[in-house]
Amino acid sequence: MWSSAHAKRFVYLFHRWSSIGFCVLMLLWLVSGVVMLFVGYPKLLSQERLGALPPLAVPGCCVPAQTALAQSADPERVRSLALTSIRGQPVYRITEGDGKLRVVDATTGRRLPPPDAAAVLGSARAFLPRAGARMAGQVEDDRWSHGRALDPHRPLFLVQMDDAQAHLLYVSSATGEVVLDAPRHQRLWNFVGAWLHWLYMFRAGSSDPVWTWLLIILSAAGTLSVIAGAAAGIWRWRFREPYKTGDRTPYRKAAMRWHHITGLAFGTMMILWMFSGLMSMNPLGMFNAAHGRPDVAAYRQGTPGISLATFSTQDALERLNRTGFPASELEWKVVGGLPYILARSASGGSRVIVDAVGGWTVREQLPRAHLLSAAARLRPGGSMHTEVLETYDAYYYPRHSASMYADRERPLPVLRLKFGDEGRTTVYLDPATGDVVHSADSTQRTGRWLFNLLHSWDLPAMLAAGAAREASLIALSLGGLLIAGTGVVIGYRRIRFKVRR
Repeated sequence: MWSSAHAKRFVYLFHRWSSIGFCVLMLLWLVSGVVMLFVGYPKLLSQERLGALPPLAVPGCCVPAQTALAQSADPERVRSLALTSIRGQPVYRITEGDGKLRVVDATTGRRLPPPDAAAVLGSARAFLPRAGARMAGQVEDDRWSHGRALDPHRPLFLVQMDDAQAHLLYVSSATGEVVLDAPRHQRLWNFVGAWLHWLYMFRAGSSDPVWTWLLIILSAAGTLSVIAGAAAGIWRWRFREPYKTGDRTPYRKAAMRWHHITGLAFGTMMILWMFSGLMSMNPLGMFNAAHGRPDVAAYRQGTPGISLATFSTQDALERLNRTGFPASELEWKVVGGLPYILARSASGGSRVIVDAVGGWTVREQLPRAHLLSAAARLRPGGSMHTEVLETYDAYYYPRHSASMYADRERPLPVLRLKFGDEGRTTVYLDPATGDVVHSADSTQRTGRWLFNLLHSWDLPAMLAAGAAREASLIALSLGGLLIAGTGVVIGYRRIRFKVRR
């Protein structure tokens, strides 16, 4: 019959043998986690991409957008249409309904062929104009390019730059534009940072279920091992009367003694980090939107291929130029059936050209009444509470450039829409672009607390603390390193003893 004594014995044995491997793994996770506070996984941030684009020339720049759309396989199903620059030359970039990309020369209206080596090098030199460039090969996927956002651009050309930071640039084989940059210091630190933390040496491609389940199983088993260790440590600690030696711990050898003491001091934090690491993998999709995501198609009520602004690209650039806005990129968009053009500058500023009262005008934001009318279709059939958010809240906040979320823009002010649907969905709408920048239902908000908060301490107030937050996380990590380090020593001695016997 299974007794409490048997249960305790099982916990002791499980922790004793499972922790031999998991202490090594925790040691690696803690070291890499500290590195990730300061150096992130390579990514091309929006400000980096826009900052490399030249202003679109006003006189004689481009053929009309309708001419570019004529090069699409199915114009009515086009997801996005943008006027940008590749190799310093204006082009229309079309995202088809199936996600494939097409590039049209904005000066001739002809579809451009896939980039060759000369085009790839030209794009790299335009991105870093004062550096030499050489081809370094082509990859479908490698250790720095696992992101799913890169899937439409694969395979990727590699270009090694000879600038001071030895940038490695990844260039799209579909469009010829730079889609990822990885300076040498970032690549080197990532070997003991994100690449090590996420065990990317075992990941194959942007979607790898084997790697996903490997992390889920390891983090789940690690969580149980740490919990077992915490239980064993509490059972062994004399809270009332000390042992005959006068100590509260029965262990005399330094490694066991400090493993016991640091385990009690920092064990709770280790449990939370291991558990939240498991939650980061969203096991079995437990944090997916339980009642479906907001209906962005109903919110848009049209695509650029169907609802296109009725004035020319040249007219749009001239209107922006008269207001003193140097546009580096234009994008044709639709909200609530209303077509408009979103313009962005190299500095990250934006304007919209919209058909408001009095004709087409350049504005900083879309008409608020029209946005809210369209937003009601995001979650129809329930109430919608609206407020303007001037400061960040617990679910909408920016992250440091080293964060895995650094490429997700979080502008202010933003419209926060709380719906009365079954999932109590909250949507954050950017009035300057018309984009849904974030949304979360009750299930996703639960995931935010169980993963992001416990793992990264990322409440806005915590993030605002800056160095104090980082120092606290480093101090706790050092405590965890003592647990894991002493555990490695104990495990090594135990294995060596068994082998000798």
